[in-house]
This record gives sequence, C-alpha cells and structure tokens, in this order.
Amino acid sequence: MIELDVHKKLNTAEGEMDLHFKSVVKSRALTTIYGTSGAGKTSVLRMLAGLLSPDSGKIIVNESTWFDSSSRTNLPPQERKVGFVFQDYALFPNMTVRENLEYALASKNETKVIDELIDLIELGGLEKRKPDTLSGGQKQRVALARAIVRKPQVLMLDEPLSALDQSMRSKLQDYILQLHKEYNLTTLLVSHEMGEVFKLSDEVIVLENGSVRQQGLPAELFTSRQVSGKFQFTGEILNIQKEDIIYIISVLIGNSLVKVAADEREVAKLAVGDKVLVASKAFNPIIQKIG
Repeated sequence: MIELDVHKKLNTAEGEMDLHFKSVVKSRALTTIYGTSGAGKTSVLRMLAGLLSPDSGKIIVNESTWFDSSSRTNLPPQERKVGFVFQDYALFPNMTVRENLEYALASKNETKVIDELIDLIELGGLEKRKPDTLSGGQKQRVALARAIVRKPQVLMLDEPLSALDQSMRSKLQDYILQLHKEYNLTTLLVSHEMGEVFKLSDEVIVLENGSVRQQGLPAELFTSRQVSGKFQFTGEILNIQKEDIIYIISVLIGNSLVKVAADEREVAKLAVGDKVLVASKAFNPIIQKIG
C-alpha cells in the first residue's frame, strides 16, 4: 500500500499552483492518475520516485517511510524500489537491448528475469539491436522490460503510449496488463486517454488543478449512472446520421467501427468527438457520454 500526503508549489503555464496530493493506493492494483495537462500528474510520480522533493508531507510505501518532512527523511532515488517508464523511453543508445536490461539489474547474477521478460513481451529477435534501429513500439517494450527487471515495489508509467498509433497502443496496453499481473505489481499510470483508463485501471484518481477531486472505479467516476451488461467498450464518436426516425451513431472502438441506433433524446447529449461508453442492457445496445 502507498500512502501519499504531499504538498509542492509548482510553476505552471497558468502561474503558481499548490499541488496537494493525498491518497492511498492499493497494493497490486493498477491505479491511474487522470487529469488534464498541467494538473500535476507527472510531479506526483516524480515525488514518489525521489526525483522531486515535496515541500512538506509524507510518503509511506508498504509501511516504509520514503519521505517525511517532519523527521527530515528523504530516501534517495536509488534506495526506492521503483521502476519508471518515461514518454521518451530513455534507453541507452550505445547499448543493445539486452545490455540495456542487464544494466538495470540489481544483481548481475539474476539474469533469469531478463530471459523471462524477453520471452513474455517478445523481444527475442531484438536482443542484439541498439535503440536507434527499433520502432517506437519496440523501444517502449524494452523500456517496460527494463523498468521491471529490478522487480520494483512500484511500477510508474508516465503516459508511456502517447506517441504511438492506436494499433500499437492497444498491443502495448495488453503487454502492460500482462506484466502487471505476472509480477504482482503495484502500478501507477498517468493517462488522459479515456479508453486506456477503462481498459487498464482497477481504480482511478482524478487530479484537478493540483488537488484530488475523486477516487474510485472508472465506471463510477466517468458515467452518470452505472451500466451493466454483457459487454462494455469505450470509443470516440466519428459521425451522427439521421435515418428516418432514428439516428445512427458511428463509434470508433480500437480499430473497429461500431454503429449504434439511438433516438433523438440520446443524440441531443452527444457530439462528434465525444468519448462514449457502448454497452448492452436487456439485449439492446446503449450509448453514454463519459468524462
């Protein structure tokens, strides 16, 4: 379990902001910190990793104090068992894929975990290649593997898939879930992509203007009512077209286009570009705006 109660004054594009992040993150859960750009999401991860010092407060991970301003406790980054995946991959360009993973090992005698990771996320054919010969998706898989090599108490992902196309994002999301479960990780993800949040998250923390506004299940936070059914998908409205007395709403879900029939009352609340939840209820598809 991670207990955070930290304050930090930040300079943002909108001026000075007082970031106050107070939350409890469950062990072995994949928790997403969700919010607009400039809300303080990345700063929270950096404080947890020891890359940014809070002005005041406490950080306690599995009953071990990593930061406490009152007792002047502040563990250096190398003593915090975290794995961090950045947006820009941050791989060593002069090292091969395998050498990048070996460099991150806590002990040079524990190479078995490297072989496991290479097998799990299909890096076998890339071991001897250097980062500048890899695609963005391949680099991100290497970055994920390198973050997990040390078997961290906390895995932190700072919008790791933002530069990838939808097809690659979906594949990498599957890898993230697989690794999270395989290694029983406590994972913190920063994201503002609604479909990603619904697919990956056990719980969501909504950060707004430097303060925690809500925390709970994605369906509880982002829909006006809970929806039950045999399927639930999130997507983006591409088109709304009237046909006779009904409307046909075209929704992009991953790489698939789904068409949902809706009445005038439902359509009045929707617009092209909206993020929506498509679900079944009593064998009829329903569509609902989220966010």
